[in-house]
Parts: sequence; C-alpha cells; structure tokens
Amino acid sequence: MHFLDQAKIFVRSGTGGPGAVGFRREKYIEYGGPDGGDGGKGGDIIFEAVAGLNTLIDFRYTQHFRAQRGHGGAGQNRTGAGGDDLVIKVPVGTQILADDEERTLLLDFTKVGERKVFLRGGDGGRGNASYKTSTNRAPRQHGTGWPGEEMFVWLRLKLLADAGLVGLPNAGKSTFINAVTNAQAKVGAYAFTTTRPQLGVVRHRQREFVIADIPGLIEGAAEGAGIGDRFLGHIERCKVLLHLVDANDPDVAESYRIVQAELENYGAGLTSKKVVVALNKIDTLDDELIAALSAELEEASGAEVIPISGAAGTGLDWALDKLLEAIGPESGGVTDDDDGEDAIEWSPV
Repeated sequence: MHFLDQAKIFVRSGTGGPGAVGFRREKYIEYGGPDGGDGGKGGDIIFEAVAGLNTLIDFRYTQHFRAQRGHGGAGQNRTGAGGDDLVIKVPVGTQILADDEERTLLLDFTKVGERKVFLRGGDGGRGNASYKTSTNRAPRQHGTGWPGEEMFVWLRLKLLADAGLVGLPNAGKSTFINAVTNAQAKVGAYAFTTTRPQLGVVRHRQREFVIADIPGLIEGAAEGAGIGDRFLGHIERCKVLLHLVDANDPDVAESYRIVQAELENYGAGLTSKKVVVALNKIDTLDDELIAALSAELEEASGAEVIPISGAAGTGLDWALDKLLEAIGPESGGVTDDDDGEDAIEWSPV
C-alpha cells in the first residue's frame, strides 16, 4: 500500500429540498386550502476516525465529496425526506486544515471512533401551507431550500506513536525497528533507504507500545535538503524520541548535534521531548572504542548513552526499558494531552 500523508479535497453539504405548493382538493369538502409541505434538510458532511487506516491514499483518487440534497415537500403537508449524511472515514491522527495561507487547524482526530459534523446541510424550504395567514389564505409562494456549505480543505496525517526514531541516514533505524517489532522496513547500504514513515508494535515486559521510524535527517533538512523535514510531523505526538547515532560516523558528537539542530529548526516542541540516546552498530567495534565513543556522545548530549546493535540484538532490551520508562504508565498511542483511556491498534504501513 502506498503511503500518503497529505491530500486536498473538496467537500459540500447537501442543499435543503424545496417546499411544495399544493392545495387541498377533496370531494364533499367545502373549504380546501394550502397544504404544501416543507422540504427536507440537506445531508451533513461528517468526518470519522476509524481503526485500520494509516494512510490517506484513498483521497488521491477521490477528491470531491458531496452530501445528498434534501427531497422536496409534497401535498397533504408532507415534509420531504432529509438527505443522507456523507461520512468521510479518515485514519486516527488526521488533521483537517483550512485551505488558506495559515493552514488553520479546523479538526484534529486523536481517538478511534471520534466523529464530528464538519459542514451542516441546508434547511429545507417552506411549503406554501406555512405562508397561510388570515389575509393570505391561498399563498402560492414557497421556499427553494437553503444552500449547503462548501469548501476546500487539506487533510494532514500525523501518525500516532508512543516513541519515534530519529537520526542521520544509515544510522540503523530500519534495522532497529525490524528487530524490536513486526515491521518489515527496507534495509540497504545507502542513504535514505527509508522514504516513508514506518510503524511497528513493540511487545516488551508484558507491555505494548507503538514506535515510528521516519526518513533520516541531514544538515539543512529544514531548508529542504535530502527528503527534508516534512515527515517530522509524524513524531510530534510521540512521548519520547530514540536518537540513534552510528558508531562508525567520523564524529559521533557532531552527528548528534546535526540532528538536534534540525529538530530545533522544525520546532513543534520536538526538542523539549524526552530523548533516549543510543550508540548503534557497536558490533563493529571493540569494547575500548565503544567506551570512548559513548563518553564523547554522552558529553555532547548530556544524557546517558546506551550502546546497542540492531543487527546483533545487543542492548535492545536496555533501550526498550528506557523507552518504557519515558513513556510512563500504560499507553495506547495517544498524544501528551490525551487521557490515555482509548487504546489504538496499529499495524505497520
């Protein structure tokens, strides 16, 4: 399945149905009168967050959504049927943004089953029976129905995960997530092997949590270098970041600083999150060099450094213990502002 995390769509709620113009005609009834019923209400546009989706790919091929209009009224004071509401299903973590320069946030879905009316359908027009007065006993006017609402909006998906992986390209993030989860991320001996976010479920110490891997960052990513920083939005909701540094880099401290600088340039509070720092690929080094590089990286980061090897499986339990400690009590892939009551089940992209 292709991964798509942004899409622009057009939505329009239903127009109200027209009111009817009718007059009562019955045998043996001396006095008739207007009996045109009102039109039905137009359908609403509703967004609903559902489980089992983790991409906006469906919106690449279907970009226009229109709710049904209300049906017209009829004689004998019969009100027209309301138009059917149109429910647009989106993945959990989807934001609805206005199509303006500021990309104003309109809706944000963070829980499975969350359902919100976005555009309300127009009310039905009045039938001629409602225009009857003591001086206007045979009105022929009627309402045509109120128009629905319409607008272009952007959908932006920010995946929900408890922990996020960051680092330079080839830091071993894909190998790590493959080793600790059921994900099957692509691994290769070249930069930017990962071109789209990956999700995996970690099962450790009788706990489960979701971890997200994003494409590697390079210096200047905030200005668009490499793949850029567009995928950093997928770790904005994470409670902790696991920063992997390749032990084979010429300067591990500088590698750490480059990624941290890009996180700071991006903003969105990424540098204020809890961070677990790991020195990866230690299976290629001896103990003395591992200790020296760990000390150097610890001085640059100001945090405890965990030596690990995703390929050999060394130190993974230690790293996962630190992530669980940072995540805190039972979590279900929710944001820092959530109460954590609703667990969200995810499968890898």
